[in-house]
Amino acid sequence: MLRWRARLRELLGRPLVSYYLVLGCSALLLALGLMMVLSASSIESMQISQGRSPFDLFLRQIGAAAIGLPLMWLCSRLPRRIFQLAGYPLLVLSIIGLVMVIFIGATELGAQRWIYIGGFTVQPSEPAKLALVLWGADMLARKARGGLIEWRHLLVPLMPGVAIVAVLVMLGSDLGTTIVLMLIFLTLLWVVGAPVKLFGGVLGLLVLATVIMITVKPYRMDRITSYLHAWDNPQTSGFQAVQGQIAMGTGGWFGLGLGSSRAKWDWVPHAESDFIFSILGEELGLMGTLVVIALFGLLGYAGLRIASRANDPFIRLAAAASVAWIAGQAIVNIGAVIGVLPITGIPLPLVSYGGSALLPTLAALGMLLSFAKQEPGAAEALAARGPGPAARALSWLGLGRPAVRSRRAGR
Repeated sequence: MLRWRARLRELLGRPLVSYYLVLGCSALLLALGLMMVLSASSIESMQISQGRSPFDLFLRQIGAAAIGLPLMWLCSRLPRRIFQLAGYPLLVLSIIGLVMVIFIGATELGAQRWIYIGGFTVQPSEPAKLALVLWGADMLARKARGGLIEWRHLLVPLMPGVAIVAVLVMLGSDLGTTIVLMLIFLTLLWVVGAPVKLFGGVLGLLVLATVIMITVKPYRMDRITSYLHAWDNPQTSGFQAVQGQIAMGTGGWFGLGLGSSRAKWDWVPHAESDFIFSILGEELGLMGTLVVIALFGLLGYAGLRIASRANDPFIRLAAAASVAWIAGQAIVNIGAVIGVLPITGIPLPLVSYGGSALLPTLAALGMLLSFAKQEPGAAEALAARGPGPAARALSWLGLGRPAVRSRRAGR
């Protein structure tokens, strides 16, 4: 036992552990997500396209992944300075998009979150999460370097900026995304070292605001009531929660098999997006759900490891806030599906259908990869690793770097 512990400690002490954990967990979750979207969206696709193609939503998700993966690769190669500068224009664009949603946004199921542009649907609240991470981290990092970390400097202009974004999101009746934004905000305050009294006061204010937002909208109160008494109203307010739990229970230990879900036949609403975890549990069983939870746990550990090993305050803040966003959103989504949290209507990162959510998430993961390469000893380990698969493929085609060819010729 002690030998295994020593071996594990040795593996975790290697400089590129964070890099490979983020890369591996992201790739596995994305591959699993594409597979589950293919299975869970087929019935919905036929209904939307009037029976023409069961692959419509899946092909859209493939298209989003085809854009997101190069974006992730690009972000993994960008320096820290680019991320610091990108937060400001991205925040402005997100605010403009959220304002447009109020006037020209489409309303579905009581929420006004989407803008239809041509044949595409854009949800501006999703890139707003990444914008808040980058802008908030840079704002606090600048103050930390200037020695201005006092309570009033922690809240201005950070709190007004967060409030503007949160209020615009709430005007679209998107409580779930608002909770994620508040989680990012609280993480930034915690990591930068906000006093306990200040942190507690802000947390209390946010809880009060959440309670007010729930009580002023009857449908939000209905969600809380259905969460507490879902099985008392299985055909009305508790229908989605009950059917999701039935699907999870039907899967047993190892599931019914891929594509064998019965709940996706219009029993579980939003089976391809908000409740895809229930279809995953039905088709892959308890073991499949535990694998997904373990992957999110490892991804969260890798992100916190990057944050704890960073000397730069911006990297520390941005990495921690990204972990709070992705892992926190996964916890809220999974908790809603299994019945321990109210249903908020937010997707499971990397797994649920939705290009607007997938692209910012992949960009944030690419940023974590970039930060992981700046850990102590990571640059040396990467150099010792030699050329990657892309470089080797280019060399096979005779397109390798001239310097490398000349050194080999000299030998």
